[in-house]
Amino acid sequence: MTEPTTAEKEKKKQVPAGLSGRRAIPPNVSNAEEDEVPTMELTGLMPRGVNLKDFLDVQEVYVFNRENEINKQEHHTEKYFNSKLIVRRGQPFHIRIDFNRPYNPQEHQFWIEYVIGRYPQQNKGTYIQIPLVRELESGKWGAKVTQNENNSVSLTILSAPNCIVGKFRMYVAVLTPYGILRTRRNPDTDTYIIFNPWCAEDAVFLDDEQERQEYVLNDLGRIFYGDPYSVRSRSWNYGQFEEGVLDACLYLMDRAKLDLSGRGNPVKISRVGSAVINSQDDQGVLVGSWSNVYDYGVPPSTWTGSVDILLDYYSSKESVRYGQCWVFAGVFNTFLRCIGIPARVITNYSSAHDNDANLQLDVFLDEESKVDNKLTKDSIWNYHCWNEAWMARPDLPVGFGGWQAVDSTPQENSDGMYRCGPASVQAIKHGHVCFQFDSPFIFAEVNSDVVYSKVLTNGKKEVKYIDKTHIGKLILTKALGTDEKMDVTETYKFQEGTEEERLALDTALMYGVKKKDTQDVLPSAEVDMDFQVEESTVGSDFKVNITFRNNTQNRYTVKSYLSGNIVFYTGVSKTEFKNHSFDVTLEPAKSQTAEVLIKASEYMSRLLEQASLHFFVTARVNETQKILAKQKSAALKIPQVLLKVPGEKVVRKEMTVVVEFTNPLNRELKDVLVRLDGPGVLRPTSRKFGNLSKNSTLTWEEKCIPKRAGLRKLIASLNCDAIRHVYGELDIDIQSAA
Repeated sequence: MTEPTTAEKEKKKQVPAGLSGRRAIPPNVSNAEEDEVPTMELTGLMPRGVNLKDFLDVQEVYVFNRENEINKQEHHTEKYFNSKLIVRRGQPFHIRIDFNRPYNPQEHQFWIEYVIGRYPQQNKGTYIQIPLVRELESGKWGAKVTQNENNSVSLTILSAPNCIVGKFRMYVAVLTPYGILRTRRNPDTDTYIIFNPWCAEDAVFLDDEQERQEYVLNDLGRIFYGDPYSVRSRSWNYGQFEEGVLDACLYLMDRAKLDLSGRGNPVKISRVGSAVINSQDDQGVLVGSWSNVYDYGVPPSTWTGSVDILLDYYSSKESVRYGQCWVFAGVFNTFLRCIGIPARVITNYSSAHDNDANLQLDVFLDEESKVDNKLTKDSIWNYHCWNEAWMARPDLPVGFGGWQAVDSTPQENSDGMYRCGPASVQAIKHGHVCFQFDSPFIFAEVNSDVVYSKVLTNGKKEVKYIDKTHIGKLILTKALGTDEKMDVTETYKFQEGTEEERLALDTALMYGVKKKDTQDVLPSAEVDMDFQVEESTVGSDFKVNITFRNNTQNRYTVKSYLSGNIVFYTGVSKTEFKNHSFDVTLEPAKSQTAEVLIKASEYMSRLLEQASLHFFVTARVNETQKILAKQKSAALKIPQVLLKVPGEKVVRKEMTVVVEFTNPLNRELKDVLVRLDGPGVLRPTSRKFGNLSKNSTLTWEEKCIPKRAGLRKLIASLNCDAIRHVYGELDIDIQSAA
């Protein structure tokens, strides 16, 4: 510690912006900004001839910030590619201070200070003075001397389990007869404090070690997509430990202008995060696009992880183009895990959207029982991804903590911004939608009915059929420790038709969820209808098999209609590519199957990026005039990218990754772009290949040097105008260096 320079003494403090006489200081909303902390605070005049070096003086502070040292090992932060100290709140960590002379507790007095942002205030938690104590007390800041030898003092510091999460500046202050002497600003002692799922007093405490390993420390994920009848998945590099990602995540809270005093509350942080991940109203991280046009940006299907997106946003301060629901969810998951909040990505198949949370999606049929696309405005997304974050909810009654649904895809305005959640999953299941935040919207996404109404010539609408099981048909997340899927449908809803399910619906209605008063229509008991879409690869012919079953001893004739549509994965129709009418005669107590051939030539020229097709089948039993209706989505199989790693795979030794792809389509692929990613192995990189003629193969060899031993994963994506969502991945075992 030294005396302040003349320049420091003469430096004038500027009046901060935002002072208008209404408040003492402006809002403290930036972790990055900082005010100078004085190195000397005199309590009076200092006599001439006094030498500050005659007092206890700090020579060096060691914070044990290397990945193999005690702090990062004990705090599960050794995987962060960050040279600073990173600790989890509510848990002890260790430092050492070297003084200019031996420390004598009877003669000397010093303490540790942590400061965050500008305008530090003790009552806001932005200025923390840590006292020396005999014994550390759970739940409180404190520092205990564990060793006092020669000129060195070793300390164990305990942070409060509810303190602010962010990057703190550390100072050591010494009390002298003439005032306080303080160490100069030293970036080497900066300390990141993040949430702690290992601490029972932290609001994000998770008591299962296997779940902590998965939902906090796993930097690779599995995101499910497709449709409930053909579930598909892809790997996603969350990359929460990659260099620069922690700073980028803290910047998001700055960008959202979340006051520093609120950054110890996971409820506030997750709500703010759900808004700032999208750019809809606050120039957040990602611009959404569902139009199949991605000029001046990257198609959502090209991304292989969150790292490039977050680092690009952090460096440019401009929104990244483009994202769709699984990209928003992947980036949000990185944000949550990076700052220590347990999180996972959820996929809801047949997800109700574009409705006013009235638990009803209307499908209108014309006089011939064909779907009227002009009147049918509501849509059912093939799937929709959101996140769950684990936390206590002291703002709700007991029992509604745990997993909270949060959604950063911009859909509906909530309290003036495009955001959603956190909403208690337990509350959603039981219909307690009165609890904040946005529970009615999520309840509707998984519980709506599909109502088929016939439009009569006089304009009136007559309800013909209600499907109560189509929406929220399957809800999945990644299983613990594997890439397999885990069905979490029953955490959101009781089994359809049970007494508990009806009670949950009645509870939601009591708490204000809107539901149109539609008279229940019993399904036809005489005739049943269902259909199956054959699995097929893009570019191939396939069949739709429609099966009718006559449950009576009567003979019936059925007028049927199939409509095939090219759809966005959001369920919005782009164009109808197939319409086919057919008649079926049903003999008593017999089943009859009709086959409809779908030719590749009918759909290929208009296919959208996720190769999603949607089929409506409606039928009218002529003798009874009963209407039968079913709808299903089908995702065609898309060819894969092949990855190979010949030769040895050893930490800090060069290895070669080979990427191959053969064009299976009967057409040339144009503007082919391949992206390669591998957390702990290589940084995300991409290469343009121009055009690729039919049946030809592209090959790309990329050199890299693995940074981390153990099981790792390589991920590749290919993008072009003709096909997207082309992926490949490879598990590799990186050996430790000899």
